[in-house]
This record gives sequence, C-alpha cells and structure tokens, in this order.
Amino acid sequence: LTQGETFTSNEVTDVFFGVTKLFQSKDHNLRRMMYLFIKEVAEATNPDDVIIVTSSLTKDMNSSEDLYRANSIRVLARIIDAAMLGAIERYLKQAINDKNPIVASSALVSGYSLYYVSPEVVKRWQNEVNEALNSSNNGGNDMVQYHALALLYQCKCHDRLAVTKLVSQLIKSTPKSPLAICLLIRYAVKMLNGDLNAANAKSTYQFLESCLRNRNEIVIYEAARAICNLPSIEINDISSAVTVLQLSLSSPKSTLRYGAMKALSEIASRHPLAIVKCNEEMEILITDPNRSIATLAITTLLKTGTEGSIDRLMKQISTFMGDIADEFKVIVVDAIRELCLRYPQKNRMLVGYLATFLREEGGFEFKKAIADSIVEVMNSIPDTKENCLFHLCDFIEDCEFAALSTQILHLIGSIGPFTSAPSRYIRYIYNRVILESASVRAAAVSSLTKFAMKVPSLRSSVIVLLKRSLSDEDNEVRDRATLSLYMIQSIETSVENSTENEDDSNFAAPNDISPMLFEPLPMSFDSLEKALDLYSMNESPNQPLVFTSLPIVEEDITSSKNPKMNPNPRLEENSKMAVGQNASIPSSSSMNSDPTNDLYKIPEIASLGRLFRSTSSIALTENETEYLVHCVKHIFDSHVVFDFSINNTIPDQMLVQVEVVLESQDDELYKIISTIPIPLLKYGKKEHCYVILERDLGCQIESSTFSCELHFKVLDVDPSTGEPDGEVDGTDGFPEEYPLEQLEISPPDYMAKVNNLGDFRRGWEQLGTDFEVVEKFALQFRRLEEAVSGVLDFLGMQACDGTGVVQPRNEVLGPPHTLHLCGVFVGNIPVLVRAQLGMTKTEEETIGCILKIAVRSNDPDVSRTIADCIH
Repeated sequence: LTQGETFTSNEVTDVFFGVTKLFQSKDHNLRRMMYLFIKEVAEATNPDDVIIVTSSLTKDMNSSEDLYRANSIRVLARIIDAAMLGAIERYLKQAINDKNPIVASSALVSGYSLYYVSPEVVKRWQNEVNEALNSSNNGGNDMVQYHALALLYQCKCHDRLAVTKLVSQLIKSTPKSPLAICLLIRYAVKMLNGDLNAANAKSTYQFLESCLRNRNEIVIYEAARAICNLPSIEINDISSAVTVLQLSLSSPKSTLRYGAMKALSEIASRHPLAIVKCNEEMEILITDPNRSIATLAITTLLKTGTEGSIDRLMKQISTFMGDIADEFKVIVVDAIRELCLRYPQKNRMLVGYLATFLREEGGFEFKKAIADSIVEVMNSIPDTKENCLFHLCDFIEDCEFAALSTQILHLIGSIGPFTSAPSRYIRYIYNRVILESASVRAAAVSSLTKFAMKVPSLRSSVIVLLKRSLSDEDNEVRDRATLSLYMIQSIETSVENSTENEDDSNFAAPNDISPMLFEPLPMSFDSLEKALDLYSMNESPNQPLVFTSLPIVEEDITSSKNPKMNPNPRLEENSKMAVGQNASIPSSSSMNSDPTNDLYKIPEIASLGRLFRSTSSIALTENETEYLVHCVKHIFDSHVVFDFSINNTIPDQMLVQVEVVLESQDDELYKIISTIPIPLLKYGKKEHCYVILERDLGCQIESSTFSCELHFKVLDVDPSTGEPDGEVDGTDGFPEEYPLEQLEISPPDYMAKVNNLGDFRRGWEQLGTDFEVVEKFALQFRRLEEAVSGVLDFLGMQACDGTGVVQPRNEVLGPPHTLHLCGVFVGNIPVLVRAQLGMTKTEEETIGCILKIAVRSNDPDVSRTIADCIH
C-alpha cells in the first residue's frame, strides 16, 4: 500500500478481517501495526465492515494499557462519522485530561481531526482543552500543551475577538512548552498582521521581544523571525532580533545556522543596512561545509556588501557554483542581478560572470534565470546593451533549450537592427536556421526579417539567406520565409518606384502588413481571446472587427507586483510571438462561466449596453456577522450597477425580498433608477441583488459616497424540517434593517488597467501635450515601494515597462524612480502617466516622498480628473 499498490475490494476485505484478529494479540508491536493498518485501509474498505471493529476499538479505549488507549483513539477519529461521535464523546473528553501525556495528546489530535467532521461537538470540549493547556496534571508535557493550544485556536479561529482574547491571556501567562510558545508566537503575528495599530499591539510586540531572551533555541529563532517579518516595521525595531540571529550564525548546529542565515537573507531584501553588522560572521560561513548555508551567506553578502567587496565575493562564488543544486544557483543569479542594478559601473565584470555561468552545466530554470537577468540589466543600463547581446549570441550557439533560443532570437531581432553594427548578428541568427529544430528555425527567419525591414543595407543579403528557407522541411518555416520575402520585396519595389523618399528605413509599402507581424499587440493573447469571446456573445456580427471595437479586458498584473515570479515578463511574452504558438490560456468554457456574463441575462442590465469593467469585490460586513455582504461595481458608459452578493449565516431564518437601500448626498452625478431584489435567501446560500444608477454625462466624475442598509423580511424556519413559518411571497414575516459599511465610487473605478496604445514611449508622443496636466505633490510615504504602490492605488492604473518594481538602487534616498502608467478611462479614452518619485528628509529627520506627475489623454477633463486622484 505504501508503495502505491492497490487492492481489490475483496482483497481489502479479506486482509482487513485477517488483521483485526490481532486484537487478541498481546504483542505491543503487532498491535501498533494493526492500528496503523486499519487507519490506512479505512477509506478503501466497505463502511459496514469498518463499523464492526468500532466495538473492539472502544474496548481498547477503556483498557488499562496506555498504548492501546492512545492508538485506539487515533484510529476511531479516522473511521467514525458525526452520527457515531456522540457515543464516544464522553471517553474522548476524559482522555483529554488523562495523566498519561501520550493518551492526552492522542485525544487532542483526534479532536483536531474530528473538528472537520462535527465542529459543534468539538467546540463543547473547550473547558477540557483549556484545562489540558494550563494543568500540571500531565506533568506540563510539551506536546500536550502544543496540541491543546492548536485545538483551542481551531475552535476559535473564526471569531477574531475570541482569538485576540486567547492570545492576550496566554501572553500574560505563557505556557511552559517551547512548542506551544512557538505556536503562540505565530498566532500573535497573525493578529499583528491583521492590525498593527490595535490596542494590544504594544503588549504583543513586547511579548515577542521577551521571547528573544527565552532559554530554548527554537523559541528564540521563532520570535526573531516573527519580528523581522512584521509588516511596515522599521530598522530600529528589528535590531534586537538581528542581534539574536547574528549569535545563531556561530552555533555548532547546522540547522540553527541555516535558519538564521535564511532569516537574515529575507531581511536583506527589505532592510540591507540592518544586517551589515553580521557581515563578518557571514563571510566565515562562505566556507561552511553545508553548501546551502554557504549559498545563503554569499548571496546575502552580495545584498549588503560594498562596491569594494564585489570582486572578492565573486571569486568565492565561482569556486563552489558547480557543487550546489540549481535552485541555489538561481538564488545566486538573482543576487548578482540586483548587484548589477545597484552598482552600474561594475556591470561589465558581473555580466561576464553571468555569461560564464551560461556556458556551464545546468537545467532550464537556471539558464533561464541567467538569460532573464542579462536582459533586465540590458534594459536598465543602456550602455550594456551590445555587450549583453553578444553574450546571449554566444549562448545560443550551444544552447540545448529551444524555448530559450527562440526568446533570445526574438530579442536580437528587436534590438540588433538599432546597434552600431547590425551586420555582426546575422551570422549568429543564420547558424540557427541551419543547425536547429523547426521552432528555432522559424524564430530565426522572423529575426532575419526584422533586420531586413529596419536596415536597408542588409536587405539584399538577407533575401539570399531567406530564399534558402523556402525549401525547408517544416511548414511554419517555409510560410514565414515566403511571407517575409513578399514583404521585403514589396518594400524594395516601392522604393525603386519612388523618387521622393530618400530614407527608406521607415518606408511603408502599400498594403504593408509588417506592423501587424513585428509590432507588439495592444493586448496579450489571453486578453485577446477573452475579448473576442465577449464580442461574439454580445455584439452584432455585422460590425467591423477592429481592436478598438473589442470589449475592454483587464490584464492579470500579479506578476508585475511580484517580480520574483517573472523577472522579465517582456522576454517571456516575446517568446510566445517568436515560437509562433499560443500561450497557455484559459479554455472557452472557463470564460463562459465568468460571473459578469450573468449580468447580460438580466433584462434591466442587458439594456444598458456593453460592460466597460468590473471592480474587485469589497466587503461591507465583517466575516463574523450574521449576514455577509460583498459588493462589485460594474461600470457601463452611462450607468453603474452595484452587484451585492449576500449570504445568510443564520440556520433558523429565511430571508425574503432582500435588497440594499442606498442614500447619497450627491444627487446630481448619480440617480438610482432601479433595484433588483432577491426574492428568497435560504440559510447558507449566496444570492445577488442589484442597484442600477444612471450617471449624468454632463457632470465631471468625482468621488461619491453612499450609505448602505440591508432591508429584508425574516421568516422563522423549523430546524428539523427546514420549512419556513409563513409564505415566501413577501406577505408574511417581520421587516428588518441591517446597517452596512459605506460604499464609495471614485474615478479610479472608471479606469481599466490596459494599454491600447502599444509601446509606452510611442503612445506618449502620439497623445502630445495639448491636454497634458502636470502636478507636484508631497506624499507621506516613508518607503519608495509603498509610494509606488500608493500611486498605483490612487490612480487605478497599470505599470508599464517593469517600472512598477523598485530596483535596489532606488530604495533609500537614491535617484528618483520613474513610473510609467497606462489605462483606459470609461468611454475608451486612453490615459498615460509619467511620474517621478523621490525620497527626501525634512528638518525633523522624517522621511517624505515627492511626486512629480504628468498626465496625458485625449480629453482635458479626464487628464485633470486623473491628476486630482492623488491625495
């Protein structure tokens, strides 16, 4: 069974009953194996057969032998259901406070498992669990206190106030068990993550600091790591935790050294100056026999070291790169990439090391990380462009990964024509046409075509090379070569016939299709498929199909917010175009299940026209309240639809005629024209009601706040039958009103996070300065990353060209960070924003942020509205 073999039902039954005969055995090892076997095969055995052993297990649970009692409790928790739990509940509650810690722990762990079977029954054990947590009857056993705290938290985790009270009580009387203290530290951190400014936050932080002085190493490490990972914590507040971790670096235990080194590495990414005092200990760990520790030490030193120490550290890195796994090599590569961006003057030496690693043995993820790092350095430091490009050209000469070759070939075709000597790259590209697989040959043909289109002096030579691909064995390669030759020869013919055009590098032939092939699409393939799907469902097929007529589909910008997930999204996206294959996109069935498509099934909403965008869901109630209400704002050209999802969590109530009543102080901009209530809302069900607002197109869009109140009628329900006490048509029941949080609609709600102008710089020039708005603001952010995130939230726009990620050199008091933003305002009005954010110190030594922003669009009112969103 443990090796993956499966038994037939007859085999399982025969073996099961054969094993259960061991209940009569007195051998402890055989009995333990029998209990283990019953747990393993219980799910594959007929439930009627499993019930047969329940009586034997219950007998063992009352045995005088502690080993039998503990194991039988664990087995019973795996095989019984909610109906059978009541028969043995009394025995389990007694076992929780048993003198033997093995029996007590078994009962507590069983309670944790049974909580998912019957939570109401397990919640009745809280008095016994509390006694086990605080009692010395079991000798204050570490595992008993640990399991008791875990079960107690599980029973209260859905009640934030109860959790806060539990943590506060245990902070005042800390358990003796180190494992329980570690668990308490994690619960305390969860509470602080929820609200760092809570009334009991100070006492909780003092508890974490006191744990740094505990005698147990695991408690000290857990507390130090917890303090360092608190949100928005300052450098001065983590100094004590860093000192403790610094001492752990000299521990003889490799596990403690690794844990401390890993925690310091995470701190270095956010507060590199805080761990500079640990550099001496970390340099010693470079020679640690454990290569994982050595890798973390040297990558952390790269984050905290000075420019003068780079050469020495890089020499040490090269000595052990061949001895570590690829996952650690990727960490080293990321550290070198950050170092290149922090010290641009060292880029030639650092890129040289990356190029050396490219030529060494390694898997796809390792080589891809290096290629992405070189491309990011090339984009961030323009002076390195040609040097980096030659390193990538050398790499594809002996690259075993077709995906990387196609990415790099596409990059060469995009950048190579604009270098000082474009002809030098032709040899590298054409070698791929001769020697590589079909997908790489196709990418090489496209790359050659770009050189011919952009560099007139190379056209005749490229035509000769492309003609050789006309007889290629692959259809894709032949088709690309044929199309490329047609485009190049069309331009050549047009130039020869034109006597007025002197510079034909940007000359476009009649019916030129090259922009469609070589310029990036204004949207990703994922968004294009979804937009076409929506267009086919909601538009007339007689309308012309152009990009501007497609519905707005917002991009998934998760990767841009987390650069580690995709260090170079541009290279990734370009590779899909180069290979000539579709990206991994959701199926049409998943698109058709989009909740927004249900709107068009409602006649009142379907008549409003095309949906422009939908906002993310906003909670209007706490998670612990009787009724859970969330709202999504659906934006149309001249209307707004509030989509309220309502969940009834009271078992003995049924709600009828459920609606949300809105009141606004600003009646000029919005007018409520219709409300669509929920006819019937049963317990545990989630239904939707809608409020439709009409927007005055003559008024400028401003922030408006609505007070919300939930109105409904309540019918009592018989818990045994589930039938309501009255008619569900709204004639019976007593009316109720339930207050909700206020709901705000602001200009960012009308902004879709898309870019329909393609390249930002070209789009910026196209919009011009006619309706440009330039402003300067002083913001209260204390970190540059927080300022960038805040500006994105204020404007509701999407960062372009990777500018949403703050590079290490911009973190603290460095040069201003440039931010490029794009979006489409309601009415399909493109909006671009160029901003500069810089940190500065005031006379009081507090850090502030200066924002300079320029907004461009086709509408002066829209430009002013977006600029006024900063507050």
